[in-house]
Amino acid sequence: MKVSLLPALQDNYMYLLVDEATKEAAIVDPVEPDKVVAAVKNAGVKLTTVLTTHHHWDHSGGNEKLVEMVSGLTVCGGDDRIGALNKKVGHGDQFKVGALNVKCLFTPCHTSGHICYYVTGQEGEDPAVFTGDTLFVAGCGRFFEGTPDNMYRALVEILGILPPNTKVYCGHEYTVNNLKYAEKVEPDSQAVQQKLAWAKSQRDKQLPTVPSTIGEELKFNPFMRVKESPVQQHAGTTDPIATMGFIRTEKDNFKVGGR
Repeated sequence: MKVSLLPALQDNYMYLLVDEATKEAAIVDPVEPDKVVAAVKNAGVKLTTVLTTHHHWDHSGGNEKLVEMVSGLTVCGGDDRIGALNKKVGHGDQFKVGALNVKCLFTPCHTSGHICYYVTGQEGEDPAVFTGDTLFVAGCGRFFEGTPDNMYRALVEILGILPPNTKVYCGHEYTVNNLKYAEKVEPDSQAVQQKLAWAKSQRDKQLPTVPSTIGEELKFNPFMRVKESPVQQHAGTTDPIATMGFIRTEKDNFKVGGR
């Protein structure tokens, strides 16, 4: 399994997922089709599949043009609002990209049809999850079409139980701002402080902060830590779902920026 990051728009990431054994490939959220086609040609692979996380333009807006440029694509997604969709998927659905296994995880909240894609390769290889705007490094997406309960289920009960070594490939480069908010929630957290220093260094060099891992996120992402007492104390409640609602509302108004 090989994953190539393709920066797009202002702060989006597209991902080219390649099965190195068969040279078959999928693209995650191809908002800039010309860049995708160039990357596919450069890699010498056969693009067969589009993995769309959700219907927002900055993720699915390139689908129609891409299917005109590359014939025979299977366009996956969990929402009828996704352009060029020809394979609607739901929670637990599985299919192959070459020899790679792709499992669909339904994580509604940011949008009501949001899907994350969990990919496993050969034995001994770290799995990967493409989380769109559900899970960011040290953050989560705004609750545009869902509730704190939805995001709790998505982050704690679905993504949070994936193997700790699962690499997290998210939809945006929001890490520094997310960690600045995480520092407000847990000011004494060494995990937050260390990751923030590292992320600032990466961005100063114009390098990505993606991927992280599920194991890392459980240490510094406040939205995955809503069961932990320091996060609950910050929110003033011992209820994890109420904690999720409190910190998302606070983050929405957090003045350093980010989402």
